[in-house]
Amino acid sequence: MGDVADYYYEVQRFDTLVASAIRLLEEIGELENTIIVVTGDHGMPFPRCKSNNYDSGARVPLAIRWGSGIKKSGRILDDFVSLSDLAPTFLEMAGVEIPQVMTGKSMANLLESNKGGFVEPDTRSYVLHGKERHVPSQEVHMGGYPSRAIRNHDFLYIRNFKPERWPNGTPDYLKTAIPYCWLGDCDNGPTKTYMVENKDIDDHHRHLWELSFGMRPAEELYDCKKDPEQLVNVADDPEYAEIREKLAAQLIGQLEITGDPRVAGGGDEFDEYPYYGKGPRHPSYPGE
Repeated sequence: MGDVADYYYEVQRFDTLVASAIRLLEEIGELENTIIVVTGDHGMPFPRCKSNNYDSGARVPLAIRWGSGIKKSGRILDDFVSLSDLAPTFLEMAGVEIPQVMTGKSMANLLESNKGGFVEPDTRSYVLHGKERHVPSQEVHMGGYPSRAIRNHDFLYIRNFKPERWPNGTPDYLKTAIPYCWLGDCDNGPTKTYMVENKDIDDHHRHLWELSFGMRPAEELYDCKKDPEQLVNVADDPEYAEIREKLAAQLIGQLEITGDPRVAGGGDEFDEYPYYGKGPRHPSYPGE
């Protein structure tokens, strides 16, 4: 697919630019005096990836170079980290007090530790992530697809707060709030076009379309050991009922602690903020 080749090219080009920046720091004698953090946007720009709470949409690369500040390289850690942890990490490394309002947690201890496995098992055994409005691509209104997720090493649990909405935007581009915004939470490309144009060829194609663009239930649960690609929702399986209830309570409890509007009230305000961007348009879009 051409979009896959383009994506690999973008990754390769980015790697080349990072290498150039590192060489420059070395040339001016500041390499060992610089903390280098390299990460990326959330998810590949493909169906069921970017703008989704599955690993393919939420997991991002993270590489950190800190010279002698990293006490023992080559360790494998089991601790979960989030990009919200970067700001408090930088503040601690700079000797600046971390504001209490920050929900992230400094990673300095992970970098400075000599341990492998879990360094902070009490606070880093799971991670939270979520989604609100990416591109307004619902029918009629300007809302998004609000959802929250909790991920540990064994399971991914997702709570979809508006399951009556399209998770990646409506396929009916003539009804969207932004004219011709076509499955707007998924970037256009050959893969998306193929999946839409061929969804009714057979049951397999239709199933893949449903996984990427179809409606989703209020709760999703994935056994990440048995199903690492997170394709089989076991939320309604009686065998997983106890796990689902435990993760649901843990997620909602953390959202309540942080005052998340979707559980504290007022979450619908997210749908009302002005939006000045555009979105992926259907190929038949006549232009401005």
